[in-house]
Amino acid sequence: MTTMTETSARFREFKMPDVGEGLTEAEILKWFVQPGDTVTDGQVVCEVETAKAAVELPIPFDGVVHELRFPEGTTVDVGQVIIAIDVAPGSGDAPAPAAAAPAQEPVSEPEAEAEPKGRTPVLVGYGVAESSTKRRPRKGAAAAPETAAVAAAVQAELNGHGAPAPAAVPARTGVPEAGRPLAKPPVRKLAKDLGIDLATVVPTGKDGIITREDVHAAAAPAAPEAPAAVGSPVASEAPAAAVPAGASDSARETRIPVKGVRKAIAQAMVGSAFTAPHVTEFVTVDVTRTMKLVAELKEDKDMAGVRVNPLLIIAKALLVAIKRNPEVNAAWDEANQEIVQKHYVNLGIAAATPRGLIVPNIKDAHDKTLPQLAEALGELVTTARDGKTSPAAMAGGTVTITNVGVFGVDTGTPILNPGESAILAVGAIKLQPWVHKGKVKPRQVTTLALSFDHRLVDGELGSKVLADVAAILEQPKRLITWA
Repeated sequence: MTTMTETSARFREFKMPDVGEGLTEAEILKWFVQPGDTVTDGQVVCEVETAKAAVELPIPFDGVVHELRFPEGTTVDVGQVIIAIDVAPGSGDAPAPAAAAPAQEPVSEPEAEAEPKGRTPVLVGYGVAESSTKRRPRKGAAAAPETAAVAAAVQAELNGHGAPAPAAVPARTGVPEAGRPLAKPPVRKLAKDLGIDLATVVPTGKDGIITREDVHAAAAPAAPEAPAAVGSPVASEAPAAAVPAGASDSARETRIPVKGVRKAIAQAMVGSAFTAPHVTEFVTVDVTRTMKLVAELKEDKDMAGVRVNPLLIIAKALLVAIKRNPEVNAAWDEANQEIVQKHYVNLGIAAATPRGLIVPNIKDAHDKTLPQLAEALGELVTTARDGKTSPAAMAGGTVTITNVGVFGVDTGTPILNPGESAILAVGAIKLQPWVHKGKVKPRQVTTLALSFDHRLVDGELGSKVLADVAAILEQPKRLITWA
């Protein structure tokens, strides 16, 4: 089943697919084609961002681009048509596909669709399984002219025109005569998250539909009142420090919509912080010998072509510590009230990207040799920086490393990646005075911090894991003797 529909024998439409696991929307980041361009089966036509990652979408048929239904930067619901393709160019006149409604508006006639009965997992670019839907007349559709009149009256009032609302119009804006305010489920959720009562929102969408923009406008702070005319009672009583004409909060602050990856991060971190009881332990360790090993490995011909850095040795040290203390590699099953011990390690590496912090993981990292681990780390970092990390690469992690030392930070108290048991924060490696063999000498020193879920990991187990990692970094030969 593909995400396309046929409006005629000539035109085909491609719908926004479910590119993740049950995601409901995605933002169009960039179009790689324009109307008139020729496309072939499998060609990438756009890049979209979901709550998990940025994904490129291929078109599943040949033809010429007839129409792009949404501009870049638009958030589109899964199942909405995003592009129309002429699959038989030059075959004569044929009716063009019906234009889609603007972003976040209904695509069909002014009527509401029932929720789809289900969706099956799909490959990127090949959409969601079609499901039968039933349509019912939207309540209050006949009241759309009155709703529009209300909107016009309210806008006139806001603009200072003072136009009175028609007497026949219902008192509550955006509410049909019989029923609740008209808005799509994602818009209702947005209003709930922002604490906005939809009954107070002025709709601007077709047939009185409340859009995302309407909700954001209702959530924005009210603009300062303009100064009254000179000589009026209000002007004579106004304080000397009145807001100058034209002054606005926009010059003093910038509002950034939280969506896509950043929205998912925010929700995940809040969920993790308030569901898993975090405990964090710290240890400061002399890593001088580890730094010498890194320098030697960079010259080793067996490591040619891969990136060697302290993070590689730290990752290997953590894997060895988990092997010695396997109980730490677990997850909490809330539904069954069970601890699920994992016999594999999918090692997450926190990566800062322009779209926010993501945590892709190296699958089965416990089975990899040092060169293989180095290669996997290099690929992971490069892919993350390019913004090409797939949702699958971020799923199924068990333990994570976050390297705050690259920012010059000594340590921190990292928050667990949801569903994982532990996260190791690595601080900056600095030359510091250190007692070595009974004498104070300059040594390479760093601080490690291990946060763990106290439902799964008690203080003894967490301490053993952290102490093992520190011991390996102090004496890297333990990578051999303990492996």
